[in-house]
Amino acid sequence: MQYEGVLKKMQTEIGTPIQYYLIFETDFLNVNQVLNKDLKIELIKHQCLNCGNDRPIFRQGFCKSCFFDIPSAGDWIMRPELSTAHLDQEDRDLAYEKKIQLQPHIVYLANSSNVKVGVTRKSQVPTRWIDQGAHEAIEIVEVPNRYLAGITEIALKEHVADKTNWRKMLTNDVKDLNLIEWRNRLKVYIPSEAKEYYIENNIETNLEFPVLKYPEKVKSLNLDKTPIYTGLLKGIKGQYLIFDDNTVFNIRGSEGYYVGLTVS
Repeated sequence: MQYEGVLKKMQTEIGTPIQYYLIFETDFLNVNQVLNKDLKIELIKHQCLNCGNDRPIFRQGFCKSCFFDIPSAGDWIMRPELSTAHLDQEDRDLAYEKKIQLQPHIVYLANSSNVKVGVTRKSQVPTRWIDQGAHEAIEIVEVPNRYLAGITEIALKEHVADKTNWRKMLTNDVKDLNLIEWRNRLKVYIPSEAKEYYIENNIETNLEFPVLKYPEKVKSLNLDKTPIYTGLLKGIKGQYLIFDDNTVFNIRGSEGYYVGLTVS
């Protein structure tokens, strides 16, 4: 089986285990069906997810000029506390920013390698947790805009991590933790503007990933350095493909790379 197209983050479907899909322009691949099969990945070119040109990918699947120009790559994406649409203030495109920022957002705790706090749009639950490789997660607050979620995250990360150790996540060096206890402990640190949005009585969400074998230690595949790679696929976790030789490939980190895939 052969597939060709530009990489975008895998789409997911909740299940036991989670189902993963690579979506191309005229085809798609259920990646779960490739487990225990050889997968060849070959870099053909780069294709910016915005302009479509064959330019080096800078960040988030975009070439450098697009990254510093388009509204979907504004600083508030990575730093929600910089959101200003609720003040009617434009960063790059106010209509776009209102559409994204002025909708319900969730501040959550997730356990991928350790307990960490994060922010996502309500519509992205549980997708965001799946993308981070979290095996358990819980919502803390549901606020009406991105700014409130951002300042809540800033306050809470004084007391809990805000980053995932991706190597520990991929080697499954993780422990089950009581996220309800964590949520209750952190309640006191929620900013006054967001306290009314605290979620009191929810339970943890548990997620199961399709992994047949975890690597002992990981080595990351970089298509710019290794444009052709073949390996036996052993698992999918977060947005990573895990191969039998301890190689891992970050699909999301390779957005904008136009590749050929061969399954055998």
